[in-house]
Amino acid sequence: MKILFHVLVSSILLVSCGSSKQLNENKNSLTKEINKIYQENVFNGFAVSIVDEKGTLYQQGYGFADISTKKEYTNNTIQNIASVSKTLVGVALQKAQELGKINLDDPIEKYLDFNVSNPNFPNEKITIRQLSNHTSSIVDNEFYLSKNYYLKSNQDLTNVKLNFDEEQVFNPSDMKISLQKFLKNTLEKNGKWNKDSFSKNAPGTIYEYSNIGTTLAAYIVEKATGETFQNFTKKNILQPLKMDQSGWTFQDVDFSKFSKLYESPTTLLPFYEMVTYPDGGFITSVNDLSKFLSELIKGYNGNGKILSKESYKEYFHPQLSATNFIERNTQNPYNESYNVGNFIGYGYTGFIGHTGGDPGVLSMMFFDPKTNIGRIMILNTNFSNKKGNDAFYGIWNILEKYQDKLIK
Repeated sequence: MKILFHVLVSSILLVSCGSSKQLNENKNSLTKEINKIYQENVFNGFAVSIVDEKGTLYQQGYGFADISTKKEYTNNTIQNIASVSKTLVGVALQKAQELGKINLDDPIEKYLDFNVSNPNFPNEKITIRQLSNHTSSIVDNEFYLSKNYYLKSNQDLTNVKLNFDEEQVFNPSDMKISLQKFLKNTLEKNGKWNKDSFSKNAPGTIYEYSNIGTTLAAYIVEKATGETFQNFTKKNILQPLKMDQSGWTFQDVDFSKFSKLYESPTTLLPFYEMVTYPDGGFITSVNDLSKFLSELIKGYNGNGKILSKESYKEYFHPQLSATNFIERNTQNPYNESYNVGNFIGYGYTGFIGHTGGDPGVLSMMFFDPKTNIGRIMILNTNFSNKKGNDAFYGIWNILEKYQDKLIK
């Protein structure tokens, strides 16, 4: 028996060692293939990750967080992640409902301290659920871009580009207004920025992606819970998941780890913040975001930590049909505008997640519900040409190529 036991243990150790060796070889090959794309000099710095519901299978930073000082972009480098932030707004809404503070089918007027209604349909109530599935009829107008972005105070602006395009302007930090004031100016009947803030479609009928609608949903969480959105999400999402490097403001994070942002590999942009920060201003690292995506996969399978099984079921439930779309994306499987749960999107082939883009920021986070494997990319450099597009999806496809080879 002792001899047989020794043989069995030795066999298990050999299989384990062989498996670990193959796993490391796969990781090394994955890193080499992505490095080859990085050498094309399309992006200054970025990080990627592959996760499943057990945790992170692979994560790696590439390039530089600051090309002038050659500061490396690592797994713990932080930056804003644009509209991938919306997925946290959805979780926050579900948590507020779980705590009895809101009901997603309530009209928004129940929680607001100012009036919001579509002037084309004054008798139609807008609900929280319509905000969460982008059918509220609230749309982004020109002031979203021109009055939303503000420079971080006390930064060196030497050789920094101070506008992203003709419409997207970085305003002086001392002109920044509150979230409430921005929403009132944009959505109230006599608000000074209320110009084309509502569509000609009735609430609840047509999908129209809305950053302002997302921000209004976060503001409702504040009014309903009596907490700032930052504190509510910190207590109910970030702390339980140990996302210690993340937050919504520069004050919430270790700014020394923040990446510089670039319009192109040679064009530096300033550090900035958004008045409507819930729709795109979440600051995180690939390490922290991997924890969040792993939790979402668990939640999809009924094993989540931060929401109940019922809340996750509602969070992910696809709410729309073909009749809710004027134009539906059936080309890109990683476009979240084919269907939507509660601020989380579905690609036409069933991938679940979100994309994001802001000045100097590109991000993508999706998982496959068939395999329970997810991928993340966070980049500090924009692109606007075919070479950039090919590099972006080239990296994404390499992650998919290796993801099944990284499962222990």
